[in-house]
Amino acid sequence: MELCATYSGIRVLDLSTNIAGPFAAMILGDLGADVIKIERPPAGDDTRSLPPDWSGEATVFLAVNRNKRSVVLDVKTAAGREALLRLAARADVVIESFPPGLAHELALTHRDFLERNRRITLCSVSAFGPGPKGSKTPGYDALVQAMSGMMSFTGEPGGRTVRIAPSLLDLTTGMWAAIGIMAALARRSPHSDGEHLHAVLLDSAFALMCHQILSYLATGQPPTKLGSGAPSAVPYRVFEAADGEFLLATATDAQFARLCRVLGLESLTQDDRFRTMPARLASRDELDAILAARFSAGTVESWLQQLAGAGLSVSRVNELPVALEADLTAERGLLIELQQAGSSSGLSLLRLPIDEQGQCIRRPPPRLGEHSAEVLEAIGYDADSIRRLSALRP
Repeated sequence: MELCATYSGIRVLDLSTNIAGPFAAMILGDLGADVIKIERPPAGDDTRSLPPDWSGEATVFLAVNRNKRSVVLDVKTAAGREALLRLAARADVVIESFPPGLAHELALTHRDFLERNRRITLCSVSAFGPGPKGSKTPGYDALVQAMSGMMSFTGEPGGRTVRIAPSLLDLTTGMWAAIGIMAALARRSPHSDGEHLHAVLLDSAFALMCHQILSYLATGQPPTKLGSGAPSAVPYRVFEAADGEFLLATATDAQFARLCRVLGLESLTQDDRFRTMPARLASRDELDAILAARFSAGTVESWLQQLAGAGLSVSRVNELPVALEADLTAERGLLIELQQAGSSSGLSLLRLPIDEQGQCIRRPPPRLGEHSAEVLEAIGYDADSIRRLSALRP
């Protein structure tokens, strides 16, 4: 089966907002599902108002909402809730990220959806899960980075604590949500009730720290800030050359020996402080100081040529514009320009890593309420009813 038609015939209602839930829904949309994004009036998804924008549409929203149809419904009203449940009766999946307590307040729990459609799968996205404490605690990506301990070892030694810049936990939670939904759909049978799944940012944070956690459990030593360094390999960090920065990554004794040959420092391979990886880890600062002094005397380009020529992993530290123009990036064809009518002029979107041909981007991110009429007409609403539903305000 073609990748882009994997979930053809599956309907997903995306009630979520921000990044994690919408990203999960977008993955399913790229894989062929019919994704209907339910947005509240008057402004829709929270990210629609975030700067910067492209032709009047927020770039954060554009990044995670393609291959969807937008329907405006005020689910806090009886009429809007009823319209949503009618859509759910014909859907396979609902994704929601309601603030703590709101699903019960709106009577939009898994039980409520099952009353209309016993085979529906509900995926609830939250920061801390459905437990007694988690269900009452709101949170965002950065807050979970802080609470989980992830921030405590991010940054330079002795420096201020920093946030990991990409929305790492939102995006990975979206991926876990998509995987969970795929598994639930595979398990589903004609006689089974739909499942209630939970995709939780805190769980994603600990999953991403799996080897740091096991290291701590084995040694009793929590991870510490290493800047660009790695906890289990040395030398493995950013070094400064005379005209910029580059990252060098060595992971074996053989690679270290090749490095020393390039630098004319063969004696280091016989030095007990550096002869093995455990020894180098114990003498990290001493070895880094020796290498830093040597690297500072040459240019980035000269070191890239010499080190790469020796089969070592090395890269200039690029700014994003440079990285997007790099030959390796171009070779991967990651950016796909939309050609469909109605798309923003010149807009390109990142394909899914598994969509190597970039064929699964079929429709641009929707304008707010762009598909309200066609979706609601299909479940029996006439033009007047649709206008009233779309005009509702909280």
